[in-house]
Amino acid sequence: MGPSEGVFPVQAIEALIADGAVRLEAPAAENQLQPASLDLRLGRTAYRVRASFLPGPGIKVAQRLADVRLHEIDLTRSAVLETGCVYVVPLQEALALPAGVSASANPKSSTGRLDVFTRVIADGVTAFDQIPDGYNGPLYAEICPQTFPIVVRTGSRLSQIRFRSGCPQLDDAALAALHASDRLVSSQNADIDGGLALSVDLKETGEGPIGYRAKRHSGVVDVDKPGACAVLDYWEPIFLRGARRLILDPDQFYILASKEAVHVPPNYAAEMVPFNPLVGEFRVHYAGFMDPGFGHAPAGGAGSRVVLEVRSHKVPFILEDGQIIGRLIYERLSEPPRVLYGSDLGSNYQAQGLKLSKHFG
Repeated sequence: MGPSEGVFPVQAIEALIADGAVRLEAPAAENQLQPASLDLRLGRTAYRVRASFLPGPGIKVAQRLADVRLHEIDLTRSAVLETGCVYVVPLQEALALPAGVSASANPKSSTGRLDVFTRVIADGVTAFDQIPDGYNGPLYAEICPQTFPIVVRTGSRLSQIRFRSGCPQLDDAALAALHASDRLVSSQNADIDGGLALSVDLKETGEGPIGYRAKRHSGVVDVDKPGACAVLDYWEPIFLRGARRLILDPDQFYILASKEAVHVPPNYAAEMVPFNPLVGEFRVHYAGFMDPGFGHAPAGGAGSRVVLEVRSHKVPFILEDGQIIGRLIYERLSEPPRVLYGSDLGSNYQAQGLKLSKHFG
């Protein structure tokens, strides 16, 4: 195939498509290929299902669907996916990966910021969002809107997939060396222990809210229409007025920001890892991929804060300003990328601070 060990950049993904290792039902859409990932497109039909599921070894997703589906929804025209319901949608992309190449999936940034819980399923797998080495078969998206009902259609892009060979993740020593040479976060003394720590920013600046709390019982959000929704119809701005702490209400959704500005150098990709539940009853950051060039000064970044999608679980939980809320892992690319996140692509979230998804204007 060509690329050495590492995460595949855009030109290596193009080679996978040309070789038939990634099969597209329709020609690639504009900007579907990102610097180190490929957006996945919804197919023609959504299936409302009774419950989330994993197929398990030797079982195809289509077999499970036959047991749990309730009804079909035509996506060739726009359709509403309701909150609290679970849908499974065959995707327009399928895989025939060569030996030595695996993949992982994640919600796109805009999907996570809408509190849409989406995961990718493959035949025979025992874990969501994980595509094993050499997988040959279809892909499906499981979609469960949590706060806002959403409008989707054939071709809507909620998830993204990243391809890799080998085990390119940097260990803590290599991560510390990279921070010393390329300054990965704005703080000089980075907390590196199983990844690079990020903390939550709850300090008032007088320039705006420190975060947003999602309103319930709002209107729908069309995932393909940027800037179409008024912020205050969907979100309550949060002002703390002196107190540098926030009580997370159970089952509420919040948009917050990291205290640190983050930098992903051109030859690396980063990902937010699931946060340890032993240190807090909350989930953070549904959408974990950060492409090469995120926060990179020559690509228009100069450090970008990470927007945190936070949901408390069954009990109220207090977040303090500066509390560690997640960790980033970094992986080497298999070769230098042809394009970078940011100015090369007109990316939505380069040089960001606290920012809602692109749908709110």
